[in-house]
Amino acid sequence: NTIVEIGVYCLMPNHFHLLIREKREGGITEFMKKISIGYAMYFNKRYDRTGTLFEGVFKAQYVIFDEYLKYLFAYIHLNPVKLIDKYWKEKGLKDKAKTKKYLSGYEYSSYKDFIGEERPEKKILNLDNFPDYFSEKHSFQEYLDDCLEFEDDIIPHE
Repeated sequence: NTIVEIGVYCLMPNHFHLLIREKREGGITEFMKKISIGYAMYFNKRYDRTGTLFEGVFKAQYVIFDEYLKYLFAYIHLNPVKLIDKYWKEKGLKDKAKTKKYLSGYEYSSYKDFIGEERPEKKILNLDNFPDYFSEKHSFQEYLDDCLEFEDDIIPHE
């Protein structure tokens, strides 16, 4: 019995992003606690160490605006772009083709699942209770392309 539904994820070298919906009150907190403890135990055993792994508590933001929820699908999936072009949001993309190729090869996010690649990792996603913003085959990629081009203009402000 699951306590959250995962809509989008992206693992980065020093942090991660999740778009999740709790299925019962306190589900997100419980889920994050289980993930944090489980990963710390794995990491400590793998690297023969002890102690805490994370600094402080997780940060969460409740999403109430539909436009912002849709934007989060792009924001989370575009996070890895910072690894190859640190200031792309402020200065624009240096090489759009290289960026798109990099994203399509990035293994640690749900990006590939959204562009239709079949892989075992897709099993952790449950989009049943998230809006279907990208029902057309190319609309997700088109939305990401728009976000890559016009990042500052697309960010919805609350």
